Amino acid sequence: MLARHRQSLILQAVRNDGSARVSDLTQQLGVSDMTIRRDLEVLAKDGLVEKVHGGAVLPGSHAGHEPGFEDKLVLERPEKNTIARAAAALVRPNTAVAIASGTTTFALAQCLIDTPGLTIVTNSLRVAGLFGAPRGPEGSTVVLTGGMRTASDALVGPVADLTIGSLHFDTLFLGCTGLDPEVGLSTPNLAEAETNRALINRARRVVVLADHSKWGVVSLASFAPVEKISVLVTDALFPAEGRAALTGRVGEIIS
Repeated sequence: MLARHRQSLILQAVRNDGSARVSDLTQQLGVSDMTIRRDLEVLAKDGLVEKVHGGAVLPGSHAGHEPGFEDKLVLERPEKNTIARAAAALVRPNTAVAIASGTTTFALAQCLIDTPGLTIVTNSLRVAGLFGAPRGPEGSTVVLTGGMRTASDALVGPVADLTIGSLHFDTLFLGCTGLDPEVGLSTPNLAEAETNRALINRARRVVVLADHSKWGVVSLASFAPVEKISVLVTDALFPAEGRAALTGRVGEIIS
């Protein structure tokens, strides 16, 4: 099938349903995940669709939409687990770390469950619940920021920001909805963007966990330029052009 014909079919699917997922398109068209993503890049550059995490939507329809935690949990799950394991290797026992809300950061938290002596600052109800379980790390302390709850079980807003502003931690682990070389890190939730900025300002090292599907996605609210990233932990499918665009602007890329 010619690329132009395939892109026409993708555009038709997006217009019919208002959105299309990469996983569905690969099955329908019998091509690889990366082929679909390249097609979406072409359509996005022409202004015909907007890339979002896991697929594409009609232009202007996604900016303020935030899917729930369970909806995001199933997207790119193998890649998220690989990223989580690599990020966990950056954590030393008896240190203070912040873990922002998100499904990839939750996967990281699961990898840290047996790391002793951690002080864990988090605005994620899921992460706090995980470390509050009886099998949590010996001698660990959990600091939950408080705040208003979002659809993705994040705590955000002035209360969260005030708590974060009084703290210091060695490393911050956070995810994003979009990672773009010009826009930087972005999220659809304005309050969550502000809380992410507060977390970044109190961290000695900022580690971003982002799978390949986040590249080139722009959401409603930017919260940091790419230069704020000390370490980007991604997967093997992260595009070569993304690596080239970020080289020299982020501290390190791990995949």
